[in-house]
Amino acid sequence: MRLEDIKSVYFLGAGGIGMSALVRYFLSEGKIVAGYDRTPSPLTGKLIEEGAALHFEENCELIPNECKEKETTLVVYTPAIPKGHKELKFFASEGFCIKKRAEVLGIITKGKAGVCAAGTHGKTTTSTMTAHLLHQSHVDCAAFLGGISKNYKSNLILSDKSDFVVIEADEYDRSFLHLEPYIATITSADPDHLDIYGNKENYLEAFAQFTEKIRENGYLIIHEGLEVVPRTKPGVKTYTYGRESGDFHAENIRIGNGTIIIDYVSPWQKVENVELGVPVSINIENGVASMAMAEICGATAEELKQGMLTFAGADRRFDFHIKRDDLVLLSDYAHHPDEVRACAKSIKDLYKDKKVTALFQPHLYSRTADFYKEFAESLSLFDKVILVDIYPAREVPMPGVTSKLIYDCIGEGVEKSMCSRENVINCIEKEKNNIEVLVSLGAGDIENDVPEMKRILENR
Repeated sequence: MRLEDIKSVYFLGAGGIGMSALVRYFLSEGKIVAGYDRTPSPLTGKLIEEGAALHFEENCELIPNECKEKETTLVVYTPAIPKGHKELKFFASEGFCIKKRAEVLGIITKGKAGVCAAGTHGKTTTSTMTAHLLHQSHVDCAAFLGGISKNYKSNLILSDKSDFVVIEADEYDRSFLHLEPYIATITSADPDHLDIYGNKENYLEAFAQFTEKIRENGYLIIHEGLEVVPRTKPGVKTYTYGRESGDFHAENIRIGNGTIIIDYVSPWQKVENVELGVPVSINIENGVASMAMAEICGATAEELKQGMLTFAGADRRFDFHIKRDDLVLLSDYAHHPDEVRACAKSIKDLYKDKKVTALFQPHLYSRTADFYKEFAESLSLFDKVILVDIYPAREVPMPGVTSKLIYDCIGEGVEKSMCSRENVINCIEKEKNNIEVLVSLGAGDIENDVPEMKRILENR
């Protein structure tokens, strides 16, 4: 099926952050867009406002008639949808054209100059930051992001004048192997998704395969010290980056008074006094990678400085909800031990003299089983930890795997407690007078409680 022949697109898992960017894209193309998701969310609410006909019951009778025309309907699904899903089975039995999200993204961006950020962690901020750097410059770009850009209030950016398209390249289910980047950055490669990959070696091999996808005469920008062994085509230029070393790096780092200012150094120039719009230490590395990609695309030194200063961040990535001298509330999507560690270090850098409490909801039974010791080690960097029940997402419970595995391994000297999911607000109510800095961590539904947490803390 050719994209130009499609009249309607049906999404299974429409409310996923990556899927929703495609929903918005096809709406912008004037297609009839409908779909299913398991639960309503603020994001699905926005998609409905924008014109998507979504429902939340697994029921083939709710599929619009326009989406039952086999010759003109494309069905897009996320791997999180179970194979036994009634609607997926209906489309398969009727012989519809069914594609994974990543396949469709690859088809849409084929022939464009893909600027892709991949990695276990850091890819959402890096891709969102790169998109902003380019979009506000004379270069411009389109973008399919894995988070909501605060600058644009969306995970989709469109452009009618640029061939550059920024893409968050997701390694889950080997999705990123459907892309053909012009520029690819690998931010990190700490093993994850072992329910898919089985072991660390297979995970690293997928990243090596990703480097093979880079076009001839393209670019690979890889964080220093990663175990990935690139297998790029002839003519692909490979560079390293890091915080204070690598082909692209930062110098003269100044952190204080709520600001971070750096000098950005590339193989071709030094850009002095670059101020980070989101002043957390992990964004020094993210910023170096983003400026490297934007510079290669043609952004000027002044455009890099202006873009970094005006970058507002991505939702759920070090997201401040209260920022006062006596009280701080933020949320972060961290759901891998290294993300939790990076978040903890960034917060402790900013608030050296304050007590930092982490409210953590583990994401997936399999990830908890694989990394509970590593999670405990990272969480032990906080002063206090409140552990919430595991968010299952696509999984069924695993015997013996609960948040207590992490709880039991948290280091001595760290205050800790456990809280059931339904009692999170009650726990915050009880703790409110002891909280100086609170961070809500996790990729599950804990984010839905943040507005109520904010209300409780502001009214204490």
